[in-house]
Amino acid sequence: MCGIVGAVAERNITTILIEGLKRLEYRGYDSAGLAVYTQDGTLQRRRRIGKVSELEAAVAADPLAGQLGIAHTRWATHGAPTEHNAHPHFSGSDVAVVHNGIIENHEELREELKGLGYVFASQTDTEVIVHLIHHTLKSTPDLAAALKVAVKRLHGAYGLALISVQQPDRLVAARSGSPLVIGLGHGENFLASDQLALRQVTDRFMYLEEGDIADIRRDQITIWDQAGTQVQRETVQYHEGAEAADKGAYRHFMLKEIHEQPTVVQRTLEGRLGTDHVLVQAFGPQAAELFAKVRNVQIVACGTSYHAGMVARYWLESLAGIPCQVEVASEFRYRKVVVQPDTLFVSISQSGETADTLAALRNAKELGFLGSLAICNVGISSLVRESDLTLLTLAGPEIGVASTKAFTTQLVSLMLLTLALGRVRGTLEAGVEAELVEELRRLPTRLGEALAMDGTVEKVAELFADKHHTLFLGRGAQYPVAMEGALKLKEISYIHAEAYPAGELKHGPLALVDNDMPVVTVAPNNELLEKLKSNLQEVRARGGELVVFADEHAGMTNGEGTHVIKVPHIADALAPILYTIPLQLLSYYVAVLKGTDVDQPRNLAKSVTVE
Repeated sequence: MCGIVGAVAERNITTILIEGLKRLEYRGYDSAGLAVYTQDGTLQRRRRIGKVSELEAAVAADPLAGQLGIAHTRWATHGAPTEHNAHPHFSGSDVAVVHNGIIENHEELREELKGLGYVFASQTDTEVIVHLIHHTLKSTPDLAAALKVAVKRLHGAYGLALISVQQPDRLVAARSGSPLVIGLGHGENFLASDQLALRQVTDRFMYLEEGDIADIRRDQITIWDQAGTQVQRETVQYHEGAEAADKGAYRHFMLKEIHEQPTVVQRTLEGRLGTDHVLVQAFGPQAAELFAKVRNVQIVACGTSYHAGMVARYWLESLAGIPCQVEVASEFRYRKVVVQPDTLFVSISQSGETADTLAALRNAKELGFLGSLAICNVGISSLVRESDLTLLTLAGPEIGVASTKAFTTQLVSLMLLTLALGRVRGTLEAGVEAELVEELRRLPTRLGEALAMDGTVEKVAELFADKHHTLFLGRGAQYPVAMEGALKLKEISYIHAEAYPAGELKHGPLALVDNDMPVVTVAPNNELLEKLKSNLQEVRARGGELVVFADEHAGMTNGEGTHVIKVPHIADALAPILYTIPLQLLSYYVAVLKGTDVDQPRNLAKSVTVE
């Protein structure tokens, strides 16, 4: 995911642009650049490969000054990470553009524009945008009007910002599937792909909605919606509590991060979904070519990330028809591995610095895997730098040691991977991808509905206040979710918790069940529901107390020793993501009742960078 920063002001904005890029750099980088309308009436540009510090050094050595400019930090999807492919892109010396997202019909537009005499200097999809707008300006000279015309030709996802020599008092922008936010100042205004980039200059923000086009000037902002109607967008003011490093109104970071999940899942999806399909290029410029060769997948991870990988195995095999192995990284690195032909090595890590996972990746490079993909939350991490392809989870900083939002964004990313591999390989059943893409668009709303269960879960947590052991049960893809629920409970409440596939009860764990051993179960309304109900009857027959998170249509009700918490209905494939939420809330409220240190549980660290 790339980063955009723009500014129109009465002061020199170069340092503002560079500082904004630095604040976005955690998302990943391979190059950075900026373009400024200078005092001599020309557009000047600086671009560098690598970190934003390289660009900063270039500007220090050859300064730029101006009151209008745009900047970008790039994560390559089309074209290698070279200076020629870095943003901003120019058309002639008149127009400059920065762009996040993927233009799917760029090849068609490129050929058309070449026929009109345009010469391309990069391999990027972005360059077609700037030439298309340059051409449109010939017949539609107003910059915002030209942008409205041009975006109708663009298929895919984009958040873009545009400046022109001919209209040096304006910064225009468009959003379709990739986020943009306007920062409001006094006699100056700003634009970014994330409000984090602008916190050093303003605390007032206006979020563009899908299909919006904005004309941003020093003292005026005009916004048109998808239908071309002029609209007003709400202004939101952030206080210090909104910073990731501050709990704000929440008692603990963990609770804050649980409640951030609808927002961060939305962020993870933006720019990665077409109208009815996943944009394969979001995984990197070589993704489509590499995915076409994949016949097997090997997932390696630790802890919570390992549970995400276990869910993905069910998805990859049932939806995409691709065999998948999942292994704990600390085991993988120390055993003799037999690699199946054409196997994609997938590593998952919140920090990207997990020692065992990094060692496993380095070991994999010697074993003959087809290629490597990192699913990670930190774009500047070692895991990202050393992998062939990357999908950033975009969860933002996670302060609580017990992972919450990182886990759900990993699951979303793994679903995107499943659909992308299935489509490229031609193994998805007809209509499945379109259906699940639509469900993914609704997922943030469903997560919000699950968070509304907060009060109900808090009451249920009282059942665990004097307990020392808990059993978690799930079937199918919900078994790893049960494992994650057990991990969360033991991490922060210090209650001994174990998870089993519900069908395994009679093979041993049933011996533990009595009225002092609560049994927590996740029960979506799927083909395994009736079998799960039978398993739960086995628990009740032994006097076990049940806490069941059940689909609202599952037909389960409260009874003696049975506490049913109804969960909003969701498509079965996405149920593991939704059912994670109440289990996180349960572990949190039990820990609060126990009086433990929720955010910094004993003996644990956030990022395990040692063996």
